[in-house]
Formats: sequence, C-alpha cells, structure tokens
Amino acid sequence: MVSGETTAYVPQVIEPKWQAIWEERRQYAASERSDKQKFYLLEMLPYPSGDLHVGHARNYTLGDVVARFQRMRGYNVLHPMGWDAFGLPAEVAAIARGLHPREWTDANIANMRSQIRKLGTSYDWSREINSSAPEYYRWTQWLFLLMHRKGLAYKAQAWLNWCPLEQTILANEQAEGGVCWRCGSVVERRLLNQWFLKITDYADKLLEGLDALDEWPERVKTMQRNWIGRSAGVACSFPVEGLDANIEVFTTRIDTIFGVTYLALAPEHPLVERLVDGSAQAAPVRAFVSALKDKSELERASLRKEGVFTGRLARNPFGGQPVPIWITNYVLVEYGTGAVMGVPAHDERDFEFARDAALPMKPVIVPASGDANTSPAPVSRKGLPETAFCDDGILTNSGAFSGMSSAQAREAMRSKLEQLGAGRSSVKYKLRDWLVSRERYWGAPIPMVLCPNDGYVPVPEEQLPVLLPDQAPISGTQGSPLAHVPEFMHTTCPKCGGPATREAETLDTFMCSSWYYLRYLSPRDDGVPWDLREAERWAPVDHYIGGIEHAVLHLMYARFFYKVLNEERLVPGDEPFMRLFNQGMVLGENHEKMSKSRGNTIAIDDAVATYGADALRLFEMFAGPPGSDFPWSTTGISGATRTLKRIWRLVLAHALDLAAGSSTVRANGKRLSAPEAALRHSVHTKIKKIGEEIAGRMHLNTCVADLMTLLNDIEAFVAASPQEPPDAAAAGASSPVLEEALETLLLLLAPFAPHITEELWQRTGHSRSIHEERWPAYDERWLKQDLVSIVIQVNGIRRGAIEMPHAADEESIFVAAATVPTVKAQLQGKQVRKRVYVKDRLLNIVVS
Repeated sequence: MVSGETTAYVPQVIEPKWQAIWEERRQYAASERSDKQKFYLLEMLPYPSGDLHVGHARNYTLGDVVARFQRMRGYNVLHPMGWDAFGLPAEVAAIARGLHPREWTDANIANMRSQIRKLGTSYDWSREINSSAPEYYRWTQWLFLLMHRKGLAYKAQAWLNWCPLEQTILANEQAEGGVCWRCGSVVERRLLNQWFLKITDYADKLLEGLDALDEWPERVKTMQRNWIGRSAGVACSFPVEGLDANIEVFTTRIDTIFGVTYLALAPEHPLVERLVDGSAQAAPVRAFVSALKDKSELERASLRKEGVFTGRLARNPFGGQPVPIWITNYVLVEYGTGAVMGVPAHDERDFEFARDAALPMKPVIVPASGDANTSPAPVSRKGLPETAFCDDGILTNSGAFSGMSSAQAREAMRSKLEQLGAGRSSVKYKLRDWLVSRERYWGAPIPMVLCPNDGYVPVPEEQLPVLLPDQAPISGTQGSPLAHVPEFMHTTCPKCGGPATREAETLDTFMCSSWYYLRYLSPRDDGVPWDLREAERWAPVDHYIGGIEHAVLHLMYARFFYKVLNEERLVPGDEPFMRLFNQGMVLGENHEKMSKSRGNTIAIDDAVATYGADALRLFEMFAGPPGSDFPWSTTGISGATRTLKRIWRLVLAHALDLAAGSSTVRANGKRLSAPEAALRHSVHTKIKKIGEEIAGRMHLNTCVADLMTLLNDIEAFVAASPQEPPDAAAAGASSPVLEEALETLLLLLAPFAPHITEELWQRTGHSRSIHEERWPAYDERWLKQDLVSIVIQVNGIRRGAIEMPHAADEESIFVAAATVPTVKAQLQGKQVRKRVYVKDRLLNIVVS
C-alpha cells in the first residue's frame, strides 16, 4: 500500500478519483484500428426527462457489466451513449415552466450525463449524440427523403388518433386499445391529411425476420407477430343492387358464406354516402355516422353493438340471394376492407348484433362428428341458435359444397370465386402504415415544400438541415406551431423557383430513434450519416438492452428502417439488433412502480452519496434476475456495502503477498493440502459459472451470489489457516492458492464493482488497470472435486465420518476430523499416541 493511503473503505473518495482517471485516459473509447473481434453493446437511447432514479441505474449497470466483461474477454467493445431529445414531453414541460424546449432539454442532458457518470459506467463519451441537434436531425431528414425517393413516404387523408390532453396525433402503435401511450387518455378520431411511411410494404419481411432472431425473447417476437397480424383468406365481392358498385369483404372463413344474412360496413366506409344518397334512410344513417365519427376504437368497443339499415341490398356471389346492407358501430374502417359479411350462426360479434337487431341466423357448419342435417348449437324456442358455432366442421345448407369439410370448402369456394371473377386469395394485416407527422414544435421539420404548381417537392439534400426556428408559439395556437412562423414557412420551390410554403409539421420522434445506433459509428462526420466502412466494422448491434414497453414501437420501427437501408446497401445484414434483453423495473419499497407522482423515487445522486456507486451496482445486480421486477431495499443496499467492506479488509490484509505476483503459476507448481484444493476448486468453478452466466442467461444475481460464496470460502480458508510467523511474508510462506483466490475475486468482481476493484488492484502492486486485464481462465482439472467419505474412529470405535477430497493427506484429514463434535469430545484432554490411516477409507486415532 502506498504511504499516506487510507485503510478505510471510503467510496465517496475512491469513486470520483477513478472516474476522473478513466476519463483522462479515454480508457473506454472503442478502437478504430484494433484487430480484436468487435462487440457492439447498447442500452436503448434514453429520453432526457430530468433526474434519474435508481430504477434507471439498473438498466445502465446491466449494460456496463456486460461491456466490462467483454473487454476483459478480449473484445473491442463499442459502448456509446446519447439522447433521444426531441418529443412532446419536453415541449409540454417547457410550456409548464415558461422555458424554451431547447433550454429544458439541454439542462436535463447535462444533469443525466453527470448522474450516469457517477455510476462508474464505461461509455465511450466521444461518440455522444443528441437527436435534437441540427447535425443529427439533418440525417433524420435525409432518411425521410430516402424513403420518399423510394416511394415509401406519402401524404394522405385518413382517420387518425388524436390525444385531447397532449393535443397531438398518435400512430396506431401509440394508441393501442384506444388510449394514449403516454398519458392514458382515451383518444379521439379525426379525419386529417398527414404523412405516412409504408411500413406495410415490409410486413412479410418483418414477420420472416423474427424467425432468425434466436436471441430475442419469445414474448417480444410474439407481440410483434400479433401486431403485424397477418391473416390469409379470401377477398370476395358482393354486387350492390341498383348501384354500379361492389362491396368487397375480406374473410378467413369463406366456408361460411352461405350463412351470410347481412353485410356490415364501418361508418367511415367510402360507399356509405352513395348507398343512402336520395333515399329515405339517408337521415338516420347520417345521424348514426355523425354520432360515431369522433369516437375512438376503445369507446366503440365498449358500446352495445348497434347499427342502421341503409335500405340497400347486395347479392351473395354464391346463388345471388339478397343480403341487406347495414352500417354498424363494431366494424372499423382500418381493418380488412371496412366491411364484413355477417354470419351470426358462426361468429360471436355477428351473433350479438343479429340477435339484438332481430336479423336471421342460418347455420351452415356442423361439428365433424355430428349429423349434417342438424344444427350444432342449442336452439331457442324461435328456432334460432342460442350461441355461435365458430369452429371448423362439415358444411350444410351450402349447395354443392354441403358435406365438405371446412378446409375442403375453403379451397373449393376460393377457386369458384376466381372463376366467377368475384373473389381471389388475399392477405391482410393488422399493421397499418406508420403515421410520422406531428402538429407539434419540438421535432425535426419535415423536409418537404408545397408548391402551387408542382405539389409537394422534396428539399434538395444540399439544403439540409431544414432548421427548426428558435422562436415559435408553442402554446395558445391551433394546428402546428411552425405554421405561425412566416419566415420559416415562406420559401421558394426547389423545382420551379416560384413561391412555396414549407411543410409545417414535424417528424415523430421515433424517426430519430429508428437509426441512432448507426450514427454512433460516425458521430462527427458531416458528409454522411454513417461511414459504410464503419458500418461493416460494427453493425449490427450485438447486444441490445431495454424495456419490454418498446416491443412494438421502437423495435418494430428500427427493424423497418434497417431493412430499407439494407436494400440500399447502406448496412450489412437486414436486422439491427442480434440479441435483445428486456430488463425488469426497480419498484418502490412498497412494491409500487417508482414515479415522481407517487413520491417514491430515490435519486441516483442520493444513493451514490450515501452508499457509493459500487454498492448500488452490486445490490441492483443481486436483488433478483435482471429480467424481473424487484422492490428497492435499504437493508439490501446496506448489505452490499458490508460485503464490499469485507472484501476491502480481506485484500488489504494480504496486500504484500499479492504484490509478489505469479500466484497461479506457483499454485500450479506445488502439492496442495485438502483446504487448498477445496479453495482452488471453488475459485475455478466460480470463474466458469460467472463467465458463462454473463455471456449467456445474464442472471447476474447468481453471479453476485457466487462471488459472495467465493468470499466466504476465502475467509473460511484464512480463518482455518495456522497463524504465520512475523517473517512469513518476507520468506514467501503465504499460500499461492490464497493469493490466486484473492486476485480472482477482484477480477470476477471488476465488472460489477469497478471502483473498489481498481483501487485494490492498484494497492496490491499492479500497474495496469484491472479493467484491461484478461478475464481469468479456469482449469478443467479443478472443476471436479472428487470427495470420499472417511470413517473416523477413536480407539477403534466409530465416532463419525467426514467428506474429503480424493487423495487428501493424513494431516488434513486429522485436522478436519478434530472439528467433528463427536470426535472432538473423545479427544478432549487426551494425548494422541498415534494415527492409523487407510487411504480414502478410514482414520483411527489412538489416544491415551
């Protein structure tokens, strides 16, 4: 130990010291010239919302443990950090505080950067990005133009989700279940003209790509499959009587078409006005449509299924039977074709509606084991089914198709419809095109110009970025704030040179986070969004860590972007993230989610000031499996502090021995006693288990448990060892196995508690950073500890048995036997005259 260094463990002193040294050395900057194998690790881009609490610390610590471990394994690790800085929350917060969103955002970034550094994280800060900086969003705009050039960006009128509280439009993915993803408000529906990206063109590729993501949680892949919602079926046309029009329906159960008793259209279906124009039903239909136009999907789902008859009939393509056309509140224009064929005998929703509207029900499917001439469901006194039979079965009342199985009938009917020119095979998706425009200020301006002569014209790439004006009325106005900034709006058409206006809306912030992992590769390059050589070097991301809440939004969008970029040969492969890990949350001590509104958050600054970053890291990694939630525990973090103090005292007590070095070599070169063999077995099993766990399941709580077990084993070994003479250390009498165990303990602990291990490594005579050392290798010979049961006798009478390593020496066996209570009692106050040892079987102690 260097003279003047304190012997007390004071994390508030050693942690800032090492953080400053690491930063000065640029120790964690990824090498651009290394021939080591690359490892690209990311935690999801954080939103700079203000103060971080200990729940956030878990996410960053998880990634940091993996990053430090992979560096020690010899990888060239890229582990950058940045900020998802645009978006509605900053705008709302700024309005509430009378600040500019830039001022609010920049202050939060500075604060959060400081908090993350206090955790001892090993980020490459030289690559830091900020999505609200012009040098970043220039390339977000460039990517929008790339999408436009490929025909994937378009503007169209559509019924959209509107959050009345946040005063903004929401993509379908942000309004799942009819509520706002941020504030939980019930969304309204508005008919608006907005910009979209054709993510639906990539639906099949997005689905197929999931099959290759072996290191993604199955839960996330299932959520994405369900959201894409691929359905294979038949598109079938019903001609409308007295009108030159057809109503197309999509169905996966064409085998039930002979059971159709009505058609149901969504209120927004484009044919509604033509169906009722000039008829007696026009007034009631329009009133019904008007009452529903602003209601969200969630509100409609909660309503009793109702409808209104249009007065029109369509014809069933099989046989031409007349079918009444209804407008209903349970059919949504966004799904399928906005029209469904009502088969109340074989669909639950149709059954409910038809029952209440007194519409006929015609069973056409019976169970395969039943009689084809009887109804499969219970029948009421009126002769109607009491429930819908929704399974496959055998067709009945279906003309020439009667007697076929549902599967046979579906194929035969599809073929017949194609012959008639009335239908075809079709695939529909629940997925809708991505709505990317927002009527808000704090976002990247959409790089399009509206010209009276040429329509929408893209801004030339050399004119990017289209800068967000510093001043705009972000509250108290209708529509987009940018529309009220004349100097921004008025421009010239890039095509004809005439007067034109800029697009007043900004891009969804998910546009910024769909490609940020590529900007890290060339964050200071002004000429390209990322260098293709750097993409070949680093992409895709090897390990991605973030919450399950991003399964459908961010992760789906990023995969879509990457597939588009792969088509342009701008990235290697067609998936951006090879491995995905979803961390759980840190709850309050009352088991509620941590939030400012509940008043149960614990700031990172406070936890580090009280306990130290290493204790916080160790506790959060130990408290439970990283993928599960766990409650904060003051007792738990205090326990982590005690563990670190034990390690501190133990290592410093043997600092001089450790400074001698070469402990592993010396341990390999001597015959070991039984306690030494047991300790060495513990050391090498921990090397194997902890390394495999970090690289594999990431159950880091078991890693910390193994570290604690190793600490216990070392302390027990020291306690059981005879006291060394004063000159023992100088004579080199210390156990090399103990030295190896202590060094290994520090190396295995280093990714979890980087500061204390760095300090102790230096104090024990090492000149190089512990984080630049190689992860220790285990010796296969020491993974197995063959134990034998040895009977202990005293004066020829059995007094017990002990478990000892195979080929343990007699002295070790005697020492262990003397601690057995029944043996100890027989030896008390007596003299051992001799010992008779039968190898690996028996020890007889002869006493007087």
